[in-house]
Amino acid sequence: MSGESFTDVTNQSWFGRIGGAIKGILVGLVMIVIAFGLLFWNEGRSVERYKTLKEGSGAVVLSKADSVDPKNEGKLVHVTGKADTTETLKDPVFEISAQALKLERSVEMYQWKESSQTTTKKKLGGGKKKITTYTYDKVWSDHVINSSQFKHPDGHQNPSRLPYKPVSFYAEKVTLGAFTLPLELISRIGGDEQLPVEPKDVPLTISATTLAANGEFYVGFSPDAPEIGDARVSFRVLHPKTVSIIAKQVGNSFEPYETKAGGSIELLENGTRSAAAMFKNEAHSNKVLTWILRLVGFVLMLIGFSLIFSPLSVVADVVPLAGSIVGAGTGIIAFLLSLVISLFTIGFAWIFYRPLIGVPLVVVAIALIVMTRGKLKKAKA
Repeated sequence: MSGESFTDVTNQSWFGRIGGAIKGILVGLVMIVIAFGLLFWNEGRSVERYKTLKEGSGAVVLSKADSVDPKNEGKLVHVTGKADTTETLKDPVFEISAQALKLERSVEMYQWKESSQTTTKKKLGGGKKKITTYTYDKVWSDHVINSSQFKHPDGHQNPSRLPYKPVSFYAEKVTLGAFTLPLELISRIGGDEQLPVEPKDVPLTISATTLAANGEFYVGFSPDAPEIGDARVSFRVLHPKTVSIIAKQVGNSFEPYETKAGGSIELLENGTRSAAAMFKNEAHSNKVLTWILRLVGFVLMLIGFSLIFSPLSVVADVVPLAGSIVGAGTGIIAFLLSLVISLFTIGFAWIFYRPLIGVPLVVVAIALIVMTRGKLKKAKA
């Protein structure tokens, strides 16, 4: 539901912008240092995970779920079977119960949400005019939105807490044939389903304003006309299901397997999966995470250099067109510098961890440095 909109206009002088840009240099330097550390650490993490998985794939042994083989004690084993339990889980507040591995209560509250959109216009003389529009909408949210931080809090106050806490209940004993699963592995089993509630499920012990609608409990007077502070309480249940596990066998349970490479292995996937397929999937996840963190590091470095160069465009903004030209030029230089330093960082990390791959990356980075120097000379001209 749409709320109200407010528009704020602020003006910043050229001297004020210069001061902010100078402060931004320090922030930019900090971001570059963080980006450098992140990129270097990420390469080490990636190599360690690669070596860990390679070592594990060569050490894993197949184990049957219907019996615990003492010969496999302390070894990395691959087991497939049905994660099952005889326990009945019950929510003590809403008295919803189910024989399941997990019972989860989710809570959403109807609240105000602030959104903002800002446009800026440069003025002759280097000043800047900022126009910000704040929009307030009513939304369902699974966390408390702090309305005290709103730009226009009057008439948009939210409750300070949810009427009920979200909580998950786990079976204390979950078996996989002759094995017992630890909570860490139980919590990683996916495939939970919605557990709908009916009017007859509304307990007498909760608020009189609570009713059942659309398969969930509604805390309020009317689900069709919600008010700020109303809540929806829903449940999800995880039934027994087949899973595949690769972990260290310890007695009749499992623990993470520590490798000589320095990492640990404790894998779980839904369904019947071979050990080879599970290691392949984990290797793919490692590659994806590596590239995501590389991108994050590059973006942090790009923002850092952009902040360092921002005083140049602010100085040139005395004439708005000149400022835009300088800003475009410094943006290109910041991009190239970030790319070069990111490649150098990754390359030196790989020289440290895996020399045969790191050296070519450094060669590429050097070639980019030559290109960047040419751009700098043209910019200076």
